[in-house]
Amino acid sequence: MTALSCRPLRSLKTKINFSTLNVRFYTAELSSKPRDVDVRHLGRAIVDDFAKIRAKYRTPKNPIVLAHGLLGFDELHLVGAALPGIRYWRGIAEAMRKNGIEVITTSVPASSSIEERAAKLSSEIEKKAGGKSVNIIGGLDSRYMISRLKPPNVRVMSLTTIASPHHGSAFADYVIERIGPTRLPRIFRALKALRIETGAFTQLTRRFMEEDFNPKTPNREGVRYLSYGASVDPPIWSAFYGSHGIVERKEGANDGLVSVESSKWGDYKGTLVNVSHLDLINWTNRLRWLVWEMTGNKRNFNAIAFYLDIGDMLAREGL
Repeated sequence: MTALSCRPLRSLKTKINFSTLNVRFYTAELSSKPRDVDVRHLGRAIVDDFAKIRAKYRTPKNPIVLAHGLLGFDELHLVGAALPGIRYWRGIAEAMRKNGIEVITTSVPASSSIEERAAKLSSEIEKKAGGKSVNIIGGLDSRYMISRLKPPNVRVMSLTTIASPHHGSAFADYVIERIGPTRLPRIFRALKALRIETGAFTQLTRRFMEEDFNPKTPNREGVRYLSYGASVDPPIWSAFYGSHGIVERKEGANDGLVSVESSKWGDYKGTLVNVSHLDLINWTNRLRWLVWEMTGNKRNFNAIAFYLDIGDMLAREGL
């Protein structure tokens, strides 16, 4: 992966006055702690099934493609390609390979439109899978590729989505509404001057997903669709406290960004309880877990155990 090229902000002709964006959380909106939400009616509540790594997992017969979501990457090099980069799938791909799974990691533009990301995903899988059938762990890009691009040299057996906003996100609605229609084009131009694509941002709204994307992107016959959601009740100091409150008020239980209801697609396998959006990709601060356990609490989720279990589930289904 090519190292990132960063230009000093002062060298840009386009200047961004972030104080004018006015995208902030008002005390009146977030002063009260979100109510406890019962997730039992939203599918199977998965409390601590993936707290620890088991001794043995089955291995699926087909490769698993790990396709990152919005603002994701395969490997990020901040100071040059010669030094080790930051991996998006922290420890997950390595653990799956150690268990005998053939893993393919892909990289698509971080914030481009779903259409652009899906096209890149298709070419990556075609190049790396070598004609083999694959199982994908991905999201909206994967759905678009399977349903609408239908690449002839990519045969997808299953798609497993994890907290993907299939029905949009109230937080995306909130941000777009706060910015407003008159300022949105100006902000997008400024972001493009920073070499940040903006196609994906408006595509995460609930209106776009329900009125445009979903009606035009049906499930493809012969592909197994599975999904998981997650729910967390973050403390006030959490980075997800504000966004969680906004989504909870509009959609109910959520992981800080995506609601349980929005995560449902195909065969819904259940809701991971007390798991945040970052927990799902093993990016949780390890110090947090250490403090959590030192104070007498039991760790309820291990992302590596979760992904190994997905492989085990696919193997049991003959995929």
